[in-house]
Amino acid sequence: MFESIRRARLQREGLSCGKTRRKHQEGDLLDEMRTHPAGTVGAYVLFFIGIGVLMRLGTLVEAGLPAVTWLHLLYAAAIGFAMVVHERVVLRQEICDNGVLLLVLGTIFTHLALVVLMLDSSFSQSWGKTLKAIVLPHAFGPLVLSVILGRRIGLFGAVYATLFGVLVCISISAPTYLATSALLGFTGVLLTKHVRRRNRLIMAGLYVGLVAMAYSLLLHEAAGVIMEEKAGRMVLYPLVSGILTGIAVGGLLPVLESVFGVTTDVSWLELGDLNHPLMRRLSIEAPGTYHHSLVVANLSEAAAEKIGASASMCRVCAYFHDIGKLSKPEYFIENMDPAANPHDDLTPRMSALVIIAHVKDGVDLAIKHNLNSRIIDVIEQHHGNSLAWFFYRQAIDQKAEVERLVKAGKAKEDDIPQVSEETFRYPGPRPQFKESAIISLADAVESASRTLDKPNASRIETMIDDIVQARMMDGQLDECDLTIAELAKIKASFAKTLLSMMHGRIKYQKAVEAKPAQQAQAPAREESKPVLVGDDEPEASTKIVEASFTDPIAEGTAKKPRSRKSPPASAA
Repeated sequence: MFESIRRARLQREGLSCGKTRRKHQEGDLLDEMRTHPAGTVGAYVLFFIGIGVLMRLGTLVEAGLPAVTWLHLLYAAAIGFAMVVHERVVLRQEICDNGVLLLVLGTIFTHLALVVLMLDSSFSQSWGKTLKAIVLPHAFGPLVLSVILGRRIGLFGAVYATLFGVLVCISISAPTYLATSALLGFTGVLLTKHVRRRNRLIMAGLYVGLVAMAYSLLLHEAAGVIMEEKAGRMVLYPLVSGILTGIAVGGLLPVLESVFGVTTDVSWLELGDLNHPLMRRLSIEAPGTYHHSLVVANLSEAAAEKIGASASMCRVCAYFHDIGKLSKPEYFIENMDPAANPHDDLTPRMSALVIIAHVKDGVDLAIKHNLNSRIIDVIEQHHGNSLAWFFYRQAIDQKAEVERLVKAGKAKEDDIPQVSEETFRYPGPRPQFKESAIISLADAVESASRTLDKPNASRIETMIDDIVQARMMDGQLDECDLTIAELAKIKASFAKTLLSMMHGRIKYQKAVEAKPAQQAQAPAREESKPVLVGDDEPEASTKIVEASFTDPIAEGTAKKPRSRKSPPASAA
Protein backbone atom coordinates (compact mmCIF):
# COMPACT_ATOMS: atom_id res chain seq x y z
CA MET A 1 0.00 0.00 0.00
CA PHE A 2 2.73 2.45 0.96
CA GLU A 3 4.60 1.65 -2.24
CA SER A 4 1.53 2.49 -4.35
CA ILE A 5 1.06 5.80 -2.48
CA ARG A 6 4.70 6.72 -3.06
CA ARG A 7 4.44 5.81 -6.73
CA ALA A 8 1.26 7.93 -7.09
CA ARG A 9 3.01 10.93 -5.49
CA LEU A 10 6.00 10.58 -7.85
CA GLN A 11 3.62 10.33 -10.79
CA ARG A 12 1.89 13.59 -9.81
CA GLU A 13 5.29 15.28 -9.61
CA GLY A 14 6.19 14.00 -13.06
CA LEU A 15 8.96 11.76 -11.72
CA SER A 16 7.32 8.44 -12.51
CA CYS A 17 5.25 6.98 -15.33
CA GLY A 18 3.12 5.07 -12.83
CA LYS A 19 4.05 1.66 -14.24
CA THR A 20 5.84 -1.09 -12.34
CA ARG A 21 8.46 -3.30 -13.90
CA ARG A 22 7.68 -6.98 -14.04
CA LYS A 23 9.81 -9.20 -11.83
CA HIS A 24 11.12 -12.68 -12.51
CA GLN A 25 10.61 -15.48 -9.98
CA GLU A 26 8.46 -13.65 -7.47
CA GLY A 27 7.70 -15.44 -4.20
CA ASP A 28 10.42 -15.90 -1.60
CA LEU A 29 8.37 -18.60 0.19
CA LEU A 30 8.34 -20.85 -2.86
CA ASP A 31 12.09 -20.42 -3.36
CA GLU A 32 12.64 -21.22 0.32
CA MET A 33 10.59 -24.38 0.07
CA ARG A 34 12.59 -25.57 -2.94
CA THR A 35 15.86 -25.47 -1.00
CA HIS A 36 14.92 -25.92 2.66
CA PRO A 37 16.08 -29.20 4.30
CA ALA A 38 12.62 -29.66 5.82
CA GLY A 39 11.22 -29.95 2.29
CA THR A 40 13.74 -32.69 1.51
CA VAL A 41 12.84 -34.65 4.64
CA GLY A 42 9.14 -34.22 3.93
CA ALA A 43 9.49 -35.54 0.37
CA TYR A 44 11.30 -38.67 1.57
CA VAL A 45 8.81 -39.28 4.39
CA LEU A 46 5.86 -39.08 2.01
CA PHE A 47 7.61 -41.40 -0.42
CA PHE A 48 8.33 -44.07 2.17
CA ILE A 49 4.77 -43.89 3.50
CA GLY A 50 3.58 -44.40 -0.08
CA ILE A 51 5.87 -47.42 -0.47
CA GLY A 52 4.37 -48.93 2.69
CA VAL A 53 0.86 -48.47 1.28
CA LEU A 54 1.86 -50.10 -2.03
CA MET A 55 3.42 -53.02 -0.16
CA ARG A 56 0.11 -53.51 1.61
CA LEU A 57 -1.82 -53.32 -1.68
CA GLY A 58 0.60 -55.80 -3.24
CA THR A 59 -0.50 -58.43 -0.74
CA LEU A 60 -4.15 -58.03 -1.77
CA VAL A 61 -3.80 -58.78 -5.48
CA GLU A 62 -4.06 -62.51 -4.85
CA ALA A 63 -5.63 -64.54 -2.09
CA GLY A 64 -3.34 -66.35 0.32
CA LEU A 65 -0.36 -63.99 0.10
CA PRO A 66 1.44 -63.30 3.41
CA ALA A 67 0.76 -59.98 5.11
CA VAL A 68 3.39 -57.25 5.41
CA THR A 69 5.58 -57.95 8.45
CA TRP A 70 8.27 -55.98 10.26
CA LEU A 71 10.82 -58.01 8.30
CA HIS A 72 9.44 -56.61 5.01
CA LEU A 73 9.51 -53.10 6.44
CA LEU A 74 13.11 -53.63 7.54
CA TYR A 75 14.01 -54.64 3.98
CA ALA A 76 12.31 -51.50 2.67
CA ALA A 77 14.12 -49.31 5.22
CA ALA A 78 17.51 -50.75 4.18
CA ILE A 79 16.79 -50.10 0.50
CA GLY A 80 15.50 -46.60 1.37
CA PHE A 81 18.68 -45.80 3.29
CA ALA A 82 20.79 -46.91 0.32
CA MET A 83 18.64 -44.74 -1.94
CA VAL A 84 19.10 -41.61 0.18
CA VAL A 85 22.88 -42.13 0.43
CA HIS A 86 23.13 -42.74 -3.32
CA GLU A 87 21.21 -39.55 -4.09
CA ARG A 88 23.12 -37.35 -1.63
CA VAL A 89 26.57 -38.63 -2.57
CA VAL A 90 26.41 -39.25 -6.32
CA LEU A 91 23.49 -37.21 -7.67
CA ARG A 92 23.52 -34.11 -5.50
CA GLN A 93 24.24 -31.77 -8.43
CA GLU A 94 21.60 -33.32 -10.69
CA ILE A 95 18.92 -33.40 -7.97
CA CYS A 96 19.62 -29.80 -7.03
CA ASP A 97 16.41 -28.81 -5.25
CA ASN A 98 13.31 -30.26 -3.65
CA GLY A 99 11.25 -29.78 -6.81
CA VAL A 100 13.52 -32.12 -8.78
CA LEU A 101 13.63 -34.56 -5.83
CA LEU A 102 9.84 -34.60 -5.70
CA LEU A 103 9.74 -35.33 -9.44
CA VAL A 104 12.15 -38.27 -9.05
CA LEU A 105 10.41 -39.80 -6.04
CA GLY A 106 6.95 -39.14 -7.50
CA THR A 107 7.89 -40.87 -10.76
CA ILE A 108 9.21 -43.95 -8.93
CA PHE A 109 6.06 -44.07 -6.80
CA THR A 110 3.81 -43.69 -9.88
CA HIS A 111 5.80 -46.43 -11.63
CA LEU A 112 5.24 -48.84 -8.73
CA ALA A 113 1.57 -47.87 -8.48
CA LEU A 114 1.08 -48.70 -12.18
CA VAL A 115 2.84 -52.03 -11.63
CA VAL A 116 0.49 -52.91 -8.76
CA LEU A 117 -2.55 -51.81 -10.77
CA MET A 118 -1.46 -53.85 -13.78
CA LEU A 119 -0.68 -56.84 -11.59
CA ASP A 120 -4.08 -56.67 -9.93
CA SER A 121 -5.89 -56.57 -13.26
CA SER A 122 -3.79 -59.39 -14.70
CA PHE A 123 -4.84 -61.86 -11.98
CA SER A 124 -8.36 -61.84 -13.39
CA GLN A 125 -6.84 -63.23 -16.61
CA SER A 126 -5.72 -66.77 -17.17
CA TRP A 127 -2.06 -65.85 -17.54
CA GLY A 128 0.87 -67.65 -16.07
CA LYS A 129 3.01 -65.93 -13.43
CA THR A 130 5.95 -65.66 -15.86
CA LEU A 131 3.88 -63.75 -18.40
CA LYS A 132 2.42 -61.54 -15.65
CA ALA A 133 5.96 -60.51 -14.67
CA ILE A 134 6.94 -59.59 -18.24
CA VAL A 135 3.90 -57.52 -19.29
CA LEU A 136 4.28 -55.06 -16.39
CA PRO A 137 5.37 -51.48 -17.41
CA HIS A 138 8.93 -51.90 -16.18
CA ALA A 139 10.29 -49.15 -18.48
CA PHE A 140 7.81 -46.40 -17.50
CA GLY A 141 9.69 -44.71 -14.65
CA PRO A 142 13.18 -45.05 -16.19
CA LEU A 143 11.92 -43.61 -19.50
CA VAL A 144 10.29 -40.59 -17.83
CA LEU A 145 13.30 -39.75 -15.65
CA SER A 146 15.82 -40.35 -18.42
CA VAL A 147 14.07 -38.06 -20.90
CA ILE A 148 13.39 -35.25 -18.42
CA LEU A 149 16.46 -35.31 -16.17
CA GLY A 150 19.06 -37.34 -18.02
CA ARG A 151 20.18 -40.93 -18.21
CA ARG A 152 22.03 -40.87 -14.87
CA ILE A 153 18.77 -40.12 -13.09
CA GLY A 154 17.05 -42.66 -15.35
CA LEU A 155 19.40 -45.41 -14.16
CA PHE A 156 18.84 -44.28 -10.55
CA GLY A 157 15.10 -44.68 -11.07
CA ALA A 158 15.50 -48.07 -12.77
CA VAL A 159 17.60 -49.46 -9.89
CA TYR A 160 15.32 -48.43 -7.04
CA ALA A 161 12.07 -49.09 -8.91
CA THR A 162 13.39 -52.65 -9.32
CA LEU A 163 14.46 -53.07 -5.68
CA PHE A 164 11.26 -51.64 -4.21
CA GLY A 165 9.22 -53.54 -6.83
CA VAL A 166 10.51 -56.85 -5.48
CA LEU A 167 8.98 -55.96 -2.09
CA VAL A 168 5.74 -54.62 -3.56
CA CYS A 169 5.08 -57.45 -6.03
CA ILE A 170 5.49 -60.39 -3.66
CA SER A 171 3.07 -62.44 -5.76
CA ILE A 172 5.83 -62.79 -8.38
CA SER A 173 9.05 -64.71 -7.89
CA ALA A 174 11.70 -62.26 -6.66
CA PRO A 175 14.44 -63.43 -9.11
CA THR A 176 12.01 -63.26 -12.05
CA TYR A 177 10.83 -59.76 -11.17
CA LEU A 178 14.37 -58.54 -10.41
CA ALA A 179 15.82 -59.77 -13.70
CA THR A 180 12.87 -58.64 -15.85
CA SER A 181 12.58 -55.16 -14.32
CA ALA A 182 16.33 -54.54 -14.53
CA LEU A 183 16.52 -55.72 -18.16
CA LEU A 184 13.59 -53.66 -19.47
CA GLY A 185 14.28 -50.61 -17.29
CA PHE A 186 17.91 -50.36 -18.33
CA THR A 187 16.95 -50.99 -21.96
CA GLY A 188 14.58 -48.01 -21.79
CA VAL A 189 17.35 -45.77 -20.44
CA LEU A 190 19.72 -46.94 -23.17
CA LEU A 191 17.24 -45.93 -25.88
CA THR A 192 16.67 -42.37 -24.65
CA LYS A 193 19.88 -40.75 -25.86
CA HIS A 194 19.20 -37.52 -27.79
CA VAL A 195 15.41 -37.75 -27.74
CA ARG A 196 14.44 -34.67 -29.78
CA ARG A 197 11.17 -35.87 -31.26
CA ARG A 198 8.17 -37.37 -29.48
CA ASN A 199 8.04 -40.22 -31.98
CA ARG A 200 11.42 -41.35 -30.61
CA LEU A 201 9.61 -42.28 -27.39
CA ILE A 202 7.22 -44.48 -29.33
CA MET A 203 10.19 -46.10 -31.07
CA ALA A 204 11.89 -46.60 -27.69
CA GLY A 205 8.71 -48.30 -26.45
CA LEU A 206 8.69 -50.49 -29.56
CA TYR A 207 12.28 -51.60 -28.99
CA VAL A 208 11.57 -52.27 -25.30
CA GLY A 209 8.61 -54.40 -26.42
CA LEU A 210 10.80 -56.35 -28.84
CA VAL A 211 13.33 -57.02 -26.09
CA ALA A 212 10.50 -58.09 -23.77
CA MET A 213 9.09 -60.35 -26.48
CA ALA A 214 12.42 -62.12 -27.02
CA TYR A 215 13.02 -62.37 -23.27
CA SER A 216 9.52 -63.81 -22.80
CA LEU A 217 10.25 -66.65 -25.18
CA LEU A 218 13.60 -67.41 -23.54
CA LEU A 219 12.22 -67.16 -20.00
CA HIS A 220 9.27 -69.43 -20.70
CA GLU A 221 11.61 -71.94 -22.32
CA ALA A 222 14.10 -71.82 -19.46
CA ALA A 223 11.32 -72.16 -16.87
CA GLY A 224 9.87 -75.15 -18.76
CA VAL A 225 6.41 -73.59 -19.08
CA ILE A 226 6.51 -72.65 -22.76
CA MET A 227 3.94 -75.30 -23.63
CA GLU A 228 1.54 -74.10 -20.93
CA GLU A 229 1.19 -70.57 -22.40
CA LYS A 230 -0.44 -69.58 -25.66
CA ALA A 231 2.17 -68.49 -28.20
CA GLY A 232 0.21 -65.42 -29.28
CA ARG A 233 -0.07 -64.03 -25.76
CA MET A 234 3.53 -64.93 -24.97
CA VAL A 235 4.77 -62.85 -27.93
CA LEU A 236 2.15 -60.16 -28.50
CA TYR A 237 1.41 -58.99 -24.95
CA PRO A 238 4.99 -57.97 -24.05
CA LEU A 239 5.30 -56.12 -27.39
CA VAL A 240 2.03 -54.22 -26.87
CA SER A 241 3.01 -53.40 -23.27
CA GLY A 242 6.26 -51.82 -24.43
CA ILE A 243 4.57 -49.73 -27.15
CA LEU A 244 1.84 -48.52 -24.77
CA THR A 245 4.51 -47.55 -22.25
CA GLY A 246 6.27 -45.37 -24.84
CA ILE A 247 2.97 -43.71 -25.85
CA ALA A 248 2.05 -43.07 -22.21
CA VAL A 249 5.43 -41.45 -21.49
CA GLY A 250 5.12 -39.18 -24.55
CA GLY A 251 1.66 -38.04 -23.49
CA LEU A 252 2.66 -37.46 -19.86
CA LEU A 253 5.80 -35.41 -20.54
CA PRO A 254 4.07 -32.03 -21.20
CA VAL A 255 2.13 -32.38 -17.93
CA LEU A 256 5.25 -33.11 -15.90
CA GLU A 257 7.17 -30.27 -17.56
CA SER A 258 4.39 -27.82 -16.72
CA VAL A 259 3.95 -28.97 -13.11
CA PHE A 260 7.64 -29.21 -12.17
CA GLY A 261 8.99 -26.40 -14.35
CA VAL A 262 11.46 -28.54 -16.31
CA THR A 263 12.07 -28.55 -20.05
CA THR A 264 13.17 -31.48 -22.21
CA ASP A 265 15.07 -31.32 -25.48
CA VAL A 266 11.80 -32.05 -27.26
CA SER A 267 10.25 -28.89 -25.85
CA TRP A 268 13.39 -26.81 -26.48
CA LEU A 269 13.20 -27.68 -30.16
CA GLU A 270 9.54 -26.67 -30.19
CA LEU A 271 10.42 -23.37 -28.49
CA GLY A 272 13.17 -22.63 -31.04
CA ASP A 273 10.68 -21.39 -33.62
CA LEU A 274 12.00 -18.30 -35.42
CA ASN A 275 8.41 -17.37 -36.27
CA HIS A 276 7.80 -16.42 -32.64
CA PRO A 277 6.35 -12.86 -32.49
CA LEU A 278 9.42 -11.53 -30.66
CA MET A 279 11.81 -13.02 -33.20
CA ARG A 280 9.75 -11.63 -36.06
CA ARG A 281 9.84 -8.19 -34.45
CA LEU A 282 13.60 -8.53 -33.93
CA SER A 283 14.18 -9.41 -37.60
CA ILE A 284 12.21 -6.34 -38.76
CA GLU A 285 12.95 -3.69 -36.13
CA ALA A 286 16.51 -4.69 -35.18
CA PRO A 287 17.96 -6.80 -38.04
CA GLY A 288 21.52 -6.38 -36.77
CA THR A 289 20.58 -7.76 -33.36
CA TYR A 290 18.65 -10.58 -35.03
CA HIS A 291 21.71 -11.67 -37.01
CA HIS A 292 23.89 -11.29 -33.91
CA SER A 293 21.52 -13.60 -31.98
CA LEU A 294 21.66 -16.26 -34.69
CA VAL A 295 25.47 -16.27 -34.65
CA VAL A 296 25.54 -16.42 -30.83
CA ALA A 297 23.15 -19.38 -31.04
CA ASN A 298 25.51 -21.22 -33.39
CA LEU A 299 28.53 -20.48 -31.21
CA SER A 300 26.88 -21.50 -27.95
CA GLU A 301 25.24 -24.63 -29.34
CA ALA A 302 28.54 -25.97 -30.70
CA ALA A 303 30.34 -25.17 -27.43
CA ALA A 304 27.61 -26.81 -25.31
CA GLU A 305 27.90 -30.02 -27.31
CA LYS A 306 31.63 -30.11 -26.63
CA ILE A 307 31.22 -30.08 -22.83
CA GLY A 308 28.01 -32.11 -22.57
CA ALA A 309 25.70 -29.20 -21.67
CA SER A 310 22.24 -28.73 -23.16
CA ALA A 311 22.87 -27.65 -26.75
CA SER A 312 19.17 -27.21 -27.53
CA MET A 313 18.70 -24.96 -24.52
CA CYS A 314 21.70 -22.84 -25.51
CA ARG A 315 20.38 -22.32 -29.03
CA VAL A 316 16.88 -21.28 -27.96
CA CYS A 317 18.03 -19.03 -25.11
CA ALA A 318 20.57 -17.35 -27.41
CA TYR A 319 17.77 -16.50 -29.84
CA PHE A 320 15.99 -14.45 -27.17
CA HIS A 321 18.87 -13.15 -25.03
CA ASP A 322 18.88 -9.64 -26.59
CA ILE A 323 15.15 -9.06 -27.13
CA GLY A 324 15.39 -6.10 -24.73
CA LYS A 325 17.07 -4.13 -27.52
CA LEU A 326 13.67 -3.88 -29.19
CA SER A 327 12.90 -0.96 -26.87
CA LYS A 328 15.62 1.27 -28.39
CA PRO A 329 17.23 -0.65 -31.26
CA GLU A 330 18.86 2.42 -32.83
CA TYR A 331 21.10 2.91 -29.77
CA PHE A 332 23.00 -0.34 -30.40
CA ILE A 333 25.81 -0.34 -32.91
CA GLU A 334 24.64 -3.34 -34.91
CA ASN A 335 21.42 -1.46 -35.76
CA MET A 336 22.86 2.05 -35.83
CA ASP A 337 22.89 4.37 -38.82
CA PRO A 338 26.58 5.31 -39.32
CA ALA A 339 25.56 8.83 -40.32
CA ALA A 340 23.55 9.51 -37.15
CA ASN A 341 24.88 8.29 -33.82
CA PRO A 342 22.29 8.97 -31.07
CA HIS A 343 24.97 8.69 -28.39
CA ASP A 344 26.52 11.94 -29.62
CA ASP A 345 23.72 13.82 -27.86
CA LEU A 346 24.00 11.89 -24.55
CA THR A 347 26.40 11.94 -21.66
CA PRO A 348 28.42 8.75 -21.10
CA ARG A 349 26.35 7.96 -18.02
CA MET A 350 23.07 8.29 -19.89
CA SER A 351 24.42 6.23 -22.80
CA ALA A 352 25.44 3.49 -20.36
CA LEU A 353 22.00 3.51 -18.74
CA VAL A 354 20.32 3.10 -22.13
CA ILE A 355 22.60 0.19 -23.05
CA ILE A 356 22.30 -1.49 -19.64
CA ALA A 357 18.49 -1.15 -19.61
CA HIS A 358 18.11 -3.71 -22.39
CA VAL A 359 18.50 -6.47 -19.80
CA LYS A 360 15.49 -5.38 -17.73
CA ASP A 361 13.53 -4.53 -20.86
CA GLY A 362 14.23 -8.05 -22.12
CA VAL A 363 12.93 -9.58 -18.88
CA ASP A 364 9.77 -7.45 -19.22
CA LEU A 365 9.14 -8.71 -22.76
CA ALA A 366 9.93 -12.32 -21.84
CA ILE A 367 7.48 -12.35 -18.93
CA LYS A 368 4.83 -10.61 -21.02
CA HIS A 369 5.13 -13.30 -23.73
CA ASN A 370 5.29 -16.19 -21.19
CA LEU A 371 8.72 -17.38 -22.27
CA ASN A 372 10.40 -20.30 -20.52
CA SER A 373 11.90 -19.43 -17.12
CA ARG A 374 15.35 -20.58 -18.26
CA ILE A 375 15.22 -18.07 -21.14
CA ILE A 376 14.44 -15.31 -18.63
CA ASP A 377 17.37 -16.48 -16.47
CA VAL A 378 19.72 -16.19 -19.46
CA ILE A 379 18.42 -12.71 -20.33
CA GLU A 380 19.16 -11.60 -16.77
CA GLN A 381 22.56 -13.25 -16.56
CA HIS A 382 24.13 -12.92 -20.02
CA HIS A 383 25.98 -9.72 -19.01
CA GLY A 384 26.34 -10.61 -15.33
CA ASN A 385 27.38 -7.50 -13.43
CA SER A 386 30.10 -6.63 -15.93
CA LEU A 387 31.22 -3.09 -16.66
CA ALA A 388 30.11 -1.09 -19.70
CA TRP A 389 33.76 -0.28 -20.26
CA PHE A 390 33.51 1.98 -23.30
CA PHE A 391 31.24 4.55 -21.64
CA TYR A 392 32.98 4.22 -18.28
CA ARG A 393 36.31 5.01 -19.91
CA GLN A 394 34.71 7.93 -21.72
CA ALA A 395 33.29 9.29 -18.46
CA ILE A 396 36.73 9.03 -16.81
CA ASP A 397 38.30 10.92 -19.71
CA GLN A 398 35.67 13.67 -19.50
CA LYS A 399 36.25 13.97 -15.75
CA ALA A 400 40.00 14.26 -16.30
CA GLU A 401 39.42 16.96 -18.94
CA VAL A 402 37.21 19.02 -16.60
CA GLU A 403 39.78 18.67 -13.79
CA ARG A 404 42.43 19.99 -16.17
CA LEU A 405 40.22 22.97 -17.00
CA VAL A 406 39.64 23.62 -13.29
CA LYS A 407 43.37 23.72 -12.69
CA ALA A 408 43.72 26.15 -15.61
CA GLY A 409 41.02 28.36 -14.10
CA LYS A 410 38.63 27.80 -17.01
CA ALA A 411 36.01 25.82 -15.07
CA LYS A 412 34.60 25.50 -11.56
CA GLU A 413 35.02 22.59 -9.22
CA ASP A 414 31.25 22.07 -9.20
CA ASP A 415 31.48 21.18 -12.88
CA ILE A 416 33.56 18.07 -12.16
CA PRO A 417 31.25 15.04 -12.77
CA GLN A 418 31.04 12.25 -10.22
CA VAL A 419 31.97 8.94 -11.85
CA SER A 420 31.08 5.74 -9.99
CA GLU A 421 31.96 2.34 -11.41
CA GLU A 422 28.74 0.86 -10.03
CA THR A 423 26.70 3.19 -12.24
CA PHE A 424 28.27 1.64 -15.33
CA ARG A 425 27.75 -1.99 -14.30
CA TYR A 426 24.94 -4.29 -15.40
CA PRO A 427 22.49 -5.32 -12.66
CA GLY A 428 23.34 -9.03 -12.78
CA PRO A 429 23.21 -11.65 -11.46
CA ARG A 430 26.29 -13.38 -12.77
CA PRO A 431 25.80 -16.58 -14.80
CA GLN A 432 24.48 -19.30 -12.48
CA PHE A 433 24.69 -22.37 -14.74
CA LYS A 434 26.81 -23.64 -17.60
CA GLU A 435 24.48 -22.76 -20.44
CA SER A 436 24.11 -19.18 -19.22
CA ALA A 437 27.90 -18.78 -18.96
CA ILE A 438 28.41 -20.20 -22.47
CA ILE A 439 25.91 -17.73 -23.95
CA SER A 440 27.51 -14.88 -22.01
CA LEU A 441 30.94 -15.70 -23.45
CA ALA A 442 29.55 -16.31 -26.95
CA ASP A 443 27.80 -12.93 -26.86
CA ALA A 444 31.04 -11.12 -26.03
CA VAL A 445 33.11 -13.13 -28.52
CA GLU A 446 30.72 -12.57 -31.41
CA SER A 447 30.55 -8.83 -30.75
CA ALA A 448 34.32 -8.47 -30.49
CA SER A 449 34.92 -10.54 -33.64
CA ARG A 450 33.28 -7.76 -35.67
CA THR A 451 36.17 -5.44 -34.78
CA LEU A 452 38.86 -7.72 -36.24
CA ASP A 453 40.43 -6.18 -39.35
CA LYS A 454 41.66 -9.29 -41.14
CA PRO A 455 40.58 -12.29 -39.05
CA ASN A 456 42.76 -15.37 -39.04
CA ALA A 457 43.19 -18.29 -36.66
CA SER A 458 45.85 -16.57 -34.54
CA ARG A 459 43.92 -13.32 -34.12
CA ILE A 460 40.65 -15.09 -33.35
CA GLU A 461 42.26 -17.33 -30.71
CA THR A 462 44.02 -14.37 -29.10
CA MET A 463 40.77 -12.38 -28.99
CA ILE A 464 38.88 -15.28 -27.39
CA ASP A 465 41.62 -15.86 -24.81
CA ASP A 466 41.58 -12.17 -23.86
CA ILE A 467 37.80 -12.08 -23.44
CA VAL A 468 37.62 -15.25 -21.34
CA GLN A 469 40.56 -14.14 -19.20
CA ALA A 470 38.96 -10.73 -18.63
CA ARG A 471 35.65 -12.35 -17.61
CA MET A 472 37.45 -14.62 -15.19
CA MET A 473 39.44 -11.76 -13.66
CA ASP A 474 36.23 -9.76 -13.22
CA GLY A 475 34.61 -12.70 -11.41
CA GLN A 476 31.86 -13.21 -13.96
CA LEU A 477 32.36 -17.00 -14.01
CA ASP A 478 32.66 -17.49 -10.24
CA GLU A 479 29.07 -18.62 -9.66
CA CYS A 480 28.69 -21.20 -12.44
CA ASP A 481 30.17 -24.70 -12.40
CA LEU A 482 32.39 -24.49 -15.47
CA THR A 483 35.80 -26.08 -15.01
CA ILE A 484 39.09 -24.95 -16.54
CA ALA A 485 39.07 -27.99 -18.82
CA GLU A 486 35.56 -27.13 -20.03
CA LEU A 487 36.59 -23.51 -20.64
CA ALA A 488 39.43 -24.75 -22.83
CA LYS A 489 36.97 -26.83 -24.89
CA ILE A 490 34.61 -23.85 -25.15
CA LYS A 491 37.39 -21.56 -26.40
CA ALA A 492 38.49 -24.13 -28.97
CA SER A 493 34.90 -24.52 -30.16
CA PHE A 494 34.44 -20.74 -30.45
CA ALA A 495 37.64 -20.44 -32.48
CA LYS A 496 36.64 -23.26 -34.84
CA THR A 497 33.13 -21.90 -35.39
CA LEU A 498 34.26 -18.30 -35.90
CA LEU A 499 37.02 -19.32 -38.28
CA SER A 500 34.55 -21.29 -40.39
CA MET A 501 32.18 -18.30 -40.51
CA MET A 502 34.86 -15.67 -41.17
CA HIS A 503 36.93 -17.59 -43.70
CA GLY A 504 38.53 -15.62 -46.50
CA ARG A 505 38.22 -16.27 -50.20
CA ILE A 506 40.90 -16.36 -52.86
CA LYS A 507 41.33 -13.29 -55.02
CA TYR A 508 40.11 -13.68 -58.53
CA GLN A 509 40.18 -11.45 -61.57
CA LYS A 510 36.98 -9.89 -62.77
CA ALA A 511 36.05 -11.11 -66.22
CA VAL A 512 36.03 -8.42 -68.94
CA GLU A 513 34.29 -8.13 -72.21
CA ALA A 514 35.18 -6.21 -75.30
CA LYS A 515 33.29 -4.92 -78.30
CA PRO A 516 33.84 -6.93 -81.49
CA ALA A 517 35.95 -4.13 -83.01
CA GLN A 518 38.14 -3.85 -79.94
CA GLN A 519 38.42 -7.60 -79.74
CA ALA A 520 39.75 -7.74 -83.30
CA GLN A 521 42.43 -5.14 -82.50
CA ALA A 522 43.48 -6.84 -79.27
CA PRO A 523 46.95 -8.45 -79.20
CA ALA A 524 47.14 -12.14 -79.79
CA ARG A 525 48.30 -12.78 -76.22
CA GLU A 526 44.97 -11.51 -74.87
CA GLU A 527 42.79 -13.75 -77.03
CA SER A 528 42.74 -16.45 -74.36
CA LYS A 529 41.18 -14.12 -71.72
CA PRO A 530 37.47 -14.56 -70.99
CA VAL A 531 35.37 -11.87 -72.66
CA LEU A 532 31.81 -10.76 -72.07
CA VAL A 533 29.53 -8.55 -74.11
CA GLY A 534 28.90 -4.88 -73.21
CA ASP A 535 31.98 -3.76 -71.23
CA ASP A 536 33.72 -0.67 -72.57
CA GLU A 537 36.67 -0.67 -70.15
CA PRO A 538 39.23 -3.42 -70.69
CA GLU A 539 41.34 -1.99 -67.87
CA ALA A 540 38.66 -3.17 -65.44
CA SER A 541 40.35 -6.57 -65.57
CA THR A 542 42.84 -5.33 -63.02
CA LYS A 543 40.16 -4.81 -60.37
CA ILE A 544 40.13 -7.40 -57.62
CA VAL A 545 37.16 -8.72 -55.67
CA GLU A 546 38.27 -9.14 -52.07
CA ALA A 547 37.00 -11.52 -49.42
CA SER A 548 33.87 -10.43 -47.64
CA PHE A 549 35.69 -9.57 -44.39
CA THR A 550 38.43 -7.36 -45.86
CA ASP A 551 38.17 -3.65 -46.50
CA PRO A 552 35.55 -3.20 -49.28
CA ILE A 553 36.41 0.44 -49.91
CA ALA A 554 38.13 1.04 -53.22
CA GLU A 555 41.75 2.05 -53.27
CA GLY A 556 42.27 5.80 -52.99
CA THR A 557 39.02 6.39 -51.10
CA ALA A 558 39.49 7.52 -47.51
CA LYS A 559 37.64 5.67 -44.76
CA LYS A 560 34.83 7.58 -43.11
CA PRO A 561 35.97 8.41 -39.56
CA ARG A 562 34.04 6.71 -36.79
CA SER A 563 31.96 8.97 -34.56
CA ARG A 564 33.61 9.99 -31.32
CA LYS A 565 30.99 8.34 -29.19
CA SER A 566 30.23 5.33 -31.32
CA PRO A 567 30.49 2.36 -28.96
CA PRO A 568 32.44 -0.73 -29.96
CA ALA A 569 30.56 -3.86 -30.92
CA SER A 570 31.26 -5.38 -27.52
CA ALA A 571 29.59 -2.48 -25.73
CA ALA A 572 26.17 -3.81 -26.65
